[in-house]
Amino acid sequence: MYVSDPEKERKEILKRYRNLLTVWNSKTEDKKIVRKAFNFAVDAHKDMRRKTGEPYIYHPLEVAHIVAGEIGLSTTSIICAFLHDVVEDTDFTLADIQSLFGEKVVKIIDGLTKIEGIFDYSTSSVQAENFRKMLLTLSDDVRVILIKLADRLHNMRTLDAMPLDKQLKIASETIYLYAPLAHRLGLYAIKTELEDLALKYTEPDIYKNISLKLKESEQERKKFITKFIFPLKKALGKQGIKYEIIAREKSIYSIWEKMRKKEIPFEEVYDLFAIRIIIDSPLENEKSDCWKIYSIVTDFYRPNLDRLRDWISIPKANEYEALHTTVMGHTGKWVEVQIRTKRMDEIAEKGFAAHWKYKNSSNIETNIDRWLNRIKDMLQSSDSNAINFIDDFKGFLFSDEIFIFTPKGELRNLPVNSTALDFAYAIHSEIGNNCIGAKVNYKLAPLNYKLKSGDQVEIITSKKQKPKDEWFNYVVTTRAKTKIKLALKEEKKNFYKVGKKKLEKYFNQLNLEFVKSNIAKFKESNNYPSLIDLYFDIANNKIGLKELKFFYQEDEKGSWLSNIIKRPFTKSKSSEHKTLSESIIEQLKNKPETLLLKDNIYKISYDISDCCNPIPGDDVIGIINPNEPIEIHRTNCPNAIQLMSRFGNRIVKAKWTDKESIGFLTGIKISGIDKQGFIYNIVKIITDEFNFNIRSFHLESTGGMVEVVIMLYVYSTQNLNNLISNLKKNKDIKKIDRINRISE
Repeated sequence: MYVSDPEKERKEILKRYRNLLTVWNSKTEDKKIVRKAFNFAVDAHKDMRRKTGEPYIYHPLEVAHIVAGEIGLSTTSIICAFLHDVVEDTDFTLADIQSLFGEKVVKIIDGLTKIEGIFDYSTSSVQAENFRKMLLTLSDDVRVILIKLADRLHNMRTLDAMPLDKQLKIASETIYLYAPLAHRLGLYAIKTELEDLALKYTEPDIYKNISLKLKESEQERKKFITKFIFPLKKALGKQGIKYEIIAREKSIYSIWEKMRKKEIPFEEVYDLFAIRIIIDSPLENEKSDCWKIYSIVTDFYRPNLDRLRDWISIPKANEYEALHTTVMGHTGKWVEVQIRTKRMDEIAEKGFAAHWKYKNSSNIETNIDRWLNRIKDMLQSSDSNAINFIDDFKGFLFSDEIFIFTPKGELRNLPVNSTALDFAYAIHSEIGNNCIGAKVNYKLAPLNYKLKSGDQVEIITSKKQKPKDEWFNYVVTTRAKTKIKLALKEEKKNFYKVGKKKLEKYFNQLNLEFVKSNIAKFKESNNYPSLIDLYFDIANNKIGLKELKFFYQEDEKGSWLSNIIKRPFTKSKSSEHKTLSESIIEQLKNKPETLLLKDNIYKISYDISDCCNPIPGDDVIGIINPNEPIEIHRTNCPNAIQLMSRFGNRIVKAKWTDKESIGFLTGIKISGIDKQGFIYNIVKIITDEFNFNIRSFHLESTGGMVEVVIMLYVYSTQNLNNLISNLKKNKDIKKIDRINRISE
């Protein structure tokens, strides 16, 4: 437990400030303004403590250290790192900041300051609104995002002090938005640490197990690396090349992703590390020098040509440059070798900040510049709510891209699975709106033709062409979706007056009052998102008098007729009822509660989620949906992580009772040798020894091997683990796993 000691804390604050100065290459005049910001932050936060009990000023100090040392930003960013929580957490205002530190600093601070909002559980998301606000500042200053990433990194490093529901909320946001954003801005080291820390809280057992296995195999890896690089060091030395060779361990998160996707144990992940060769080379010789190193490596080790990646000729979207090759090592294991120059290595580690440092001319537009411009374009044209906006933005955080050539040979990059129509919108919105087809490699292709890297594309247009609703199914890029949405909205606006006039006529025919409240009720009853959409369909005879009559008659059966004079198109209060969600919402506003999952799930208003099939013993959380039952998910469920990243203020802590009187659906996947009696023995153990009911049984047998998927009802994770342990005693079973998601 933390014990406060004012003198010790004062010395620690000064020590951390000096540490910041050592990692920041500064001018004397810059130090004065940074010292002023430091003193201001110390004074502003003097009476504040973190959840750990430590002085709050430790947090801005560490954020400033990350900004200067790990991202490589300078004076203005360090000042903003010191002040980023002042407006939100103290009585100081943006006007106070502006008077002391200027307009540029106050703009960045405003972008970093959260939107103030009441603690509610409506369909809007405070998290999404805050993220949107932060991104809107991209049009002014990208440093807002970089400082926010530094802030998030330090919060993740100190997440142990937070309660479980807060840990899950913050970790889910991190894996869903912040880690991909760091990757897209080229901050590889920060992206990797954010992923690992998020896994630590969403999958604590997996994180611990992989960490332990990495530690246990560390000495063996060191011996292998020493032997592997020995001939390379000798050859590079003979050539007189200035170099550095380091071995970078694969992150815990990426190891787990490989284990999960390939369904393999830790021992079968062969690329636990990569050898990185960093050379000192002048800019004009970088490409030829890197290929020279590749030649030396392949003199000693045979390469896998399918795994050669040339990101020097065509850098990644985040400006990452390197040669990657995978070679066969001396012990029969594949080893990845990365070849970079010092410039490439700094850009790979520090991303956006290093990209600007090495940018030769303001006239050169790089991939990052184009990406930022496309985000600005999306921000300016987006009229969707914050949740849709975040989902749209997620589309920008793709990692894999394809490269397409225009008819004149210009290179354009697009996400994987992009179509000819995506390419048309990437060139210009008008070209997209008027697109009727394309020529791909001189052959005619439809709008929804999926492009491949290296395709040369010419767009065919017609002024008579207009966007259609089905076009949404043809595109994957957010730019294309946004432009189609805007074009359709403009088209529908032309029908607004016609549709409104028709609806008024229908209302008059039924002797109903044509007022806003009645129109809104009719719109909602037919699930239209806006009046523009409603009037468009009325104008085009897709909905009309028949639907209005039906709604009139349905409402007449209830409370509407008796109240038509007083309250037309409204329901009586007697029909209203509170769901469990609403009751818990009321409780949570006063005091956080833990939802107790009782043994009889039919007596309480919550749903066991189909996407992850939690069973008693699993770590679970509840997600509140207004007017609907609470959704119960496993804490590591991908759907739950997405929901928590968007609606963290709707998380309910949940736990199981010890009673075991109802079965919960789960599944196991078994791989083994196809022998007589194999299936009989498995079924016998499940039904006779454990008394579990089997819901479904799927079997596939090929080449002497058999794969079985069994869905069954169990009472708890302990039951399931006991079953798996028992089945593993059968020598013919080579692999057995729990199915985490129904889709598996």
